[in-house]
Amino acid sequence: MADEFMQSGPLSGVNVLELSHVMAGPTCSRVLADMGASVIKLERIEGEDCRHMAPPWQGEEAAGFLMLNRNKRGIAVNLKEERGKQIVRDLIKTTDITIENFRKGALDRLGLGYDALSKINPRLIFCEISGYGRTGPYADKGGYDVVAQAMSGVMSVTGEAEGRPPVKAGVPVADIGAGLYGALGILAAYINCQKTGRGQRVDTSLLEAAASFMTWPIASYFADGSIAKPMGTAHPLDAPYQGFEASNGWFMVGGANQSNWLRLVKAIDAPTLADDPRFRENPDRVKNLDALVQTLSAIFIKKPKEHWIAALESAGVPTGPINNVGEMLEDPQINDRGMVRTVQHSDLGDVKTLALPIRFSETPSEFNRGAPTLGEHTDEILTEIGYSPEDIKSLIADQIVVA
Repeated sequence: MADEFMQSGPLSGVNVLELSHVMAGPTCSRVLADMGASVIKLERIEGEDCRHMAPPWQGEEAAGFLMLNRNKRGIAVNLKEERGKQIVRDLIKTTDITIENFRKGALDRLGLGYDALSKINPRLIFCEISGYGRTGPYADKGGYDVVAQAMSGVMSVTGEAEGRPPVKAGVPVADIGAGLYGALGILAAYINCQKTGRGQRVDTSLLEAAASFMTWPIASYFADGSIAKPMGTAHPLDAPYQGFEASNGWFMVGGANQSNWLRLVKAIDAPTLADDPRFRENPDRVKNLDALVQTLSAIFIKKPKEHWIAALESAGVPTGPINNVGEMLEDPQINDRGMVRTVQHSDLGDVKTLALPIRFSETPSEFNRGAPTLGEHTDEILTEIGYSPEDIKSLIADQIVVA
């Protein structure tokens, strides 16, 4: 597949066909695109759901769609029609990786599932991201991030305290996690394909991704049967390891071991706390967490967070402000690391985006292109796989594609 914006990352030359929508699948393909793969995003002719998940808007584009689909080319195809299905079959001939996140059997009923497409291209890596996985009693159910957070236990440990209403994570951890696990599985399968010449299916889900984030609560349950509970910003195994309120806002304290605890009490000029039997060792502090928090809160509230952050950092205690989104994006470390980038959108011009949080010394990622408008690259892509101008005009006229 020719691409004038072909990136130079470590996956340069790898061709990806994305048959997914909303977040988990697009997250997976965006990671691959950011690492240099040539990604074609195939949407239905009405556009995928994320195009309509707004406000907020940037111009006439949904802001979330712009973030999830940068570095991709777009083609819009009516897969209900045979000529539309044939376009997918033609694309598969030169595709290394396909990603889909529809309900179980949806692509099979169209004749575009793994069994059919792998006959065309036996080297195909076919990643399926679903709510619950392609096997098991829930395999036929549709999946949503918020439900996966609930069923995985994530909500049971998120929130202020036991007895308060359940709280979801503030970002879609199940969707993002499934997308990242999908990309990880794809890369492993791709490496195996280079050795064996055989493709395979990669199957992951929102529920399993969210469950995998429950490492500490699950470890505790396996050890002694204890059920983890929400603790706000605190930690069940270390103290003080949480947020505290200063006179002008909140900041985090990472006093997660004995050395940091001793540095902390010295930095806040409260050395007698080190000899307090309630706080002498970490198990003591965890057992007496309420008293510890009350004691430290009375000290921290007296001065601004900048004072405490400076004092703790000077003493070698991990600490930092609790930022909102705007403060995070203005942080000098975030900017020095190049996490805020600008891409060119065909209608909007310069659009800001958040970069891939991985650095490659020899094959750096590039961010050349904004998210595609609906069917923006249909002509270009169809031409690359052998369709004539007359063929393309006919497909447009018959509403098989949008260009």
